[in-house]
Amino acid sequence: MGFALATAAKEAGWSVDLVAGPVSLPEPAGVMVYPVVTAAEMQRQSDALFGPCDVLIMTAAVSDWRPKVTEPQKLKKDGQGLTVELEPVPDIVSSLAEERRTDQFLVGFAAETENVEVNALDKLERKGLDLIAANSVAGSEGAFGSDHNKLVVLGRNGFREVLGPASKAVVARQLIDVIARLVAARAS
Repeated sequence: MGFALATAAKEAGWSVDLVAGPVSLPEPAGVMVYPVVTAAEMQRQSDALFGPCDVLIMTAAVSDWRPKVTEPQKLKKDGQGLTVELEPVPDIVSSLAEERRTDQFLVGFAAETENVEVNALDKLERKGLDLIAANSVAGSEGAFGSDHNKLVVLGRNGFREVLGPASKAVVARQLIDVIARLVAARAS
């Protein structure tokens, strides 16, 4: 979805920087791509690009947890069980929202398996976003691994718009149109 949005934003005339984890997708034409592997690398690159950014769209489903201790080598089976202690991964979009200028517009995504709109609205408020695009990733309607998507776009003051179901390219163009409309309305 991030690559589809980068393409749609570029087609809309935007200057686009794309911070992307490992994927097997071609780079969108005319888009500056910053490849990262870890959540820490994604955070550093996002921090570096955020200052002059007018619109930030965070689609990545970054892991919420990581192992507290990493081993330098493969752990061999020894017939015993293994307990792995996890620690939270820093929340990239929340930390950027704390540093934002008043004229920056922040959009997040909420990939949910249940109570999609309720959980998305909670995330919108908690993370200090202007808009959140929520989708279900449960079962056969899930967007992961599919070329199709359906988004419920939620914003402050009761804003709600459903995009799709359609190809990710079509949904991305629709979302870029929604964002452009809301940014223009806020500026006037």
